Amino acid sequence: MSRRERQRRRRRNKGGPARPLFLAFGVITTFAALAALGAVGWVISVANSAPSLDTIKPQDQGAASVIYAANGAKLGFISSDVLRTPITGGQIPQVMRNATVAIEDRRFFEHKGVDFEGIVRAGVKNLESKDDIQGGSTLTMQLIRNLYTKDTVRTGVEGFKRKIREAKLAEELENEHPGVRGKRFILDQYLNNVPYGTVGGKTAVGIQAAARVFFDKSAEKLSLSQAALLAGLPQAPSLYNPFLSPEKAKARRDDVLRRMADEGYITQSQADTAIAKSLGVKANKYYTQRRESYFYDYVKQQLVDEYGYKRVQAGGMHIYSTLNLKMQKAAKKALDDNLGGTDRSGAIVTVDPANGDIKAMASTATYGQFEFNLASQGHYAAGSTFKVMVLMTALRKGVDPNSTSYTSMPLKFNDPKWGPIDVHTYSGSYIGRANLVKATLASDNSIYQQLDLDLGPENVKQTAIDMGIKSPVDALPAAALGGLTKGVTPLEMANAYATIASNGWRNKVSAVRKVCFPKKIGGFDCKTEKAHRHRAFEDGVTAEATKILKANVEGGTGTKAQIGCPAAGKTGTVDDFTDAWFVGYTPKLATSVWVGHATERRTLGGGAAGGEVAAPIWGQYMKVAHGDYCGDFAKPKKPFESTPFFGKYAKTGVKDNKVDPSTYEKDPNGATDLETGKSDGKTKDNGSTQYPNDQYQGQPQSNPADGTGTGGGTGTGTGGTGNGTTGNGTATPDTGTPAPDTGAGGGTGAPPP
Repeated sequence: MSRRERQRRRRRNKGGPARPLFLAFGVITTFAALAALGAVGWVISVANSAPSLDTIKPQDQGAASVIYAANGAKLGFISSDVLRTPITGGQIPQVMRNATVAIEDRRFFEHKGVDFEGIVRAGVKNLESKDDIQGGSTLTMQLIRNLYTKDTVRTGVEGFKRKIREAKLAEELENEHPGVRGKRFILDQYLNNVPYGTVGGKTAVGIQAAARVFFDKSAEKLSLSQAALLAGLPQAPSLYNPFLSPEKAKARRDDVLRRMADEGYITQSQADTAIAKSLGVKANKYYTQRRESYFYDYVKQQLVDEYGYKRVQAGGMHIYSTLNLKMQKAAKKALDDNLGGTDRSGAIVTVDPANGDIKAMASTATYGQFEFNLASQGHYAAGSTFKVMVLMTALRKGVDPNSTSYTSMPLKFNDPKWGPIDVHTYSGSYIGRANLVKATLASDNSIYQQLDLDLGPENVKQTAIDMGIKSPVDALPAAALGGLTKGVTPLEMANAYATIASNGWRNKVSAVRKVCFPKKIGGFDCKTEKAHRHRAFEDGVTAEATKILKANVEGGTGTKAQIGCPAAGKTGTVDDFTDAWFVGYTPKLATSVWVGHATERRTLGGGAAGGEVAAPIWGQYMKVAHGDYCGDFAKPKKPFESTPFFGKYAKTGVKDNKVDPSTYEKDPNGATDLETGKSDGKTKDNGSTQYPNDQYQGQPQSNPADGTGTGGGTGTGTGGTGNGTTGNGTATPDTGTPAPDTGAGGGTGAPPP
């Protein structure tokens, strides 16, 4: 063997043991490279499975809907599970941005949506702790999750897939919004859409809601320590909730402050000062408190009726209501000044005749005292305010109120169609022969009952509906004197008289003037509610009615409603003085005032007539509400034209039922109030009785089978109704013979027509 061969053998033998190692390393390296290539391929495949950003839209994060008064003052938020009030970038304080970047994504302004260094750091930390304490997601990736994908899987293969897709979409979002302005846009979007925690079952989403829920202030007023606390919440809102875990919340806040100092956003001295402060959180009712709660409820119900419950609960709407807070304040003051300290209840409603807007809706009730709104849901006996419906029926038929006259006298006879009629007054005094103008100013029950019979109760019912009465109206003689099965609400009475004030246009009442819906890309689309109007009467007809009702305020039963400007209206008093009304109008406002007891039929006391109790409240309130306008009512474009009218009772009077002229009550001004008076001793005072439980509910109330209604008088016939006007009673039993009026007057019983 040669020397060279021996040397080659020695070299082979010397490297023998290392060779397998090198071979094994080569194999491992090759497999690692292949695995890496496979992993890269898998990542690319997962990334490609994500949709393109331009094919998906931001998902609705939800927001609290807010209701405003007419002047823009907030009345309250509509409750929902998500509390969110988006704000503009200009309303977000810089300290909030700095705190968020410092704790969540310190290289936010350097990366392009994905922070690879942060991902490695998070991986190492998670391996060291054997727990998923850091996610490595950038603010942009979190925004993608909150706003676009809603994918919350955190562990396993699916958790990795989620982050890969988020990273891909985050880069696309950063490419769509490049530069410093793009970063500002993304950061502001994040702050408006990230959840900050749940309090009282409501989740605060976005910095404005968080500032309100935790500190009861707007985001732009947040201090350094407050901003730091909020910036630390999104990572684990439940864990760091300051109301539930104050110690953990403070530790997290202090960590944020130290990070801010490390990143140069604040000095160490500022950090130390802020760390020394308490959390300063403040439980509050910002999102639950309401102003004018009964009106708020009315607005919300109108929204549900128009847009549906689900849309209203979805939130995000800005609702501008019709409520005039100055008028509302004046209404509440008038009620308090006149009824405060008493057991009486009262309500005021004002409607704009031009469009049906509800300008004021006030009552003496505190919110929650009753299960209904006295102003819009309380149904009460109408009294003589319903005589206006009879007057309007006559005028639309062309009846001349000046030349058409009746004899005011006790009525006790059988009408061929309606059966026994029994109408009288407390005092037993009557004004004798009088035209409709004088009868209106005197509020004469006898004349209006005869007029109603001549016109036909069916026609009076239709007129009431045409004027805007929504509650059931019986086509019975009792309705002429306010005898209604269910009664009427102050709201519908205000709107009914507004039909006269608007020259014959009946409006659909509304509490909402404008609704703004959020756009997907920011901003709002607003819809202004249009007035829903219907021509119900000729303006000549309403002008003639206004002429008479204006005279009633100037020299009839409504003189205590005078405001120093043109006004028209009618008083109403229910038997036993259980309810008192004044419903009237100016050229620009129609207002109803009701006084009574909310849930029971109980006397207000002797002499508590509409002209004495309700009219002064109306006058005090309307002196403020009418504002600077003091103009007169407009002249009709088509003047009133009368036609010959020969009603049975107007033409011939009542046969065999003569009135004693000596009982006529003489009044040179023709303004004797026969609505009220003392008992004539012929009737029994039935005292106080409870209103039916469903008197104030929204469902229609069927006619009582025993002929007993909600007024003081009662009749024994089927289908009879109460709610009469003080000073008269009518009862018509099935037997066709007169039945005694057991009330204090004003009730009516009559068989169905």
